[in-house]
Amino acid sequence: MGFFKIIKKDARSQARTGLLKLGKISVDTPVFMPVGTKATVKALTAHQLYDMGCKIILGNLYHLYLQPGIEIIKKAGGLHRFMHWDYNILTDSGGFQVFSLGDIRKVKDEGVEFKSVIDGSRHFFSPEKVIEMQSDLGSDIMMVLDECIPYTEDLRYTQDAAKRTLDWAQTSIKAKNKITSKGALFGIVQGGFIRQVRKFCAQSISEMDFEGIAIGGLSVGEDRGTTMEILAYTLDYIDRKKPIYFMGLGDPLGLMEAVQCGVDMFDCVLPTRISRNGSAFTDFGKINIKNSGYGDDFRPLSSSCGCYACKHYSRAYIRHLYKSNEILASILLSVHNVYFLFDLLNRAKEAIRADGFSQFHRRFVHHYTNG
Repeated sequence: MGFFKIIKKDARSQARTGLLKLGKISVDTPVFMPVGTKATVKALTAHQLYDMGCKIILGNLYHLYLQPGIEIIKKAGGLHRFMHWDYNILTDSGGFQVFSLGDIRKVKDEGVEFKSVIDGSRHFFSPEKVIEMQSDLGSDIMMVLDECIPYTEDLRYTQDAAKRTLDWAQTSIKAKNKITSKGALFGIVQGGFIRQVRKFCAQSISEMDFEGIAIGGLSVGEDRGTTMEILAYTLDYIDRKKPIYFMGLGDPLGLMEAVQCGVDMFDCVLPTRISRNGSAFTDFGKINIKNSGYGDDFRPLSSSCGCYACKHYSRAYIRHLYKSNEILASILLSVHNVYFLFDLLNRAKEAIRADGFSQFHRRFVHHYTNG
């Protein structure tokens, strides 16, 4: 078997299950990857993630490069050993973070120059350097350097950025071949919100020698309808034999819609971020534990959830923790929200295997949006 195998296609949609053959452990898809930006998934230990069935997480090259530094991690024996994570790690190239720096970065054809947000020092990322550093980290999946642009950009700017992204993609493949890294390499489709540029970028990336294809430049401020419209259009021009990764999507409704379109992989900071703000996913919508009505509510966050938090603690107790500024509130809510997304995708996989994903999707959307 190659890097990716499609196991089952749903009879009435583009949804599918698959298997990623990675070095540490194989990963069933569709899969949600918790974000461990700085070598930690916020408020969760490795063993909590193992217990939830997590087999792959995400790290961010930009942040790890700035602190503690690639050399420190390399001396520690690589990112897996440094953070005590035994399974797979996908590392983002840091392109999104660099390009969100605005006036403290400068894009060139050779790469991007930027100032550190920590001390103001100057740094430079080239596509070659990005691959070399991810190889030093020991990444199981590496991402190419790309130029992520605002969704409001015009045709000329969008074309220039897409061309640069494609040039960097070719350079990244050559760089990986030189260092014979064991990690898989994913290309990234950009092209803003201009259809002909998206189409060209999707076709070009599909023709290159990548193990997987990521869709970037979506969920960057546009409305959800536009996101899904451009996603569906882009997927028409992507090599669907490869795993497809939607970068930066993590809300339950968005995940289900993208799975229906045939997307295999997702990541997002959302489940742990909303945990720190007192919110929890349920099948009947998101709840805010800060609400006074939960003060004497001794039910679990979700009666159908099998996570550690729901098995042992009530809404009233977690609300008490949150109102008392106790760290345990963030931990329990993070356990729940990450588990919820894992469980949701597991249920989606069961529905795909039974050729019933469309019905499952409709039922979930109805319950989630109507409470």
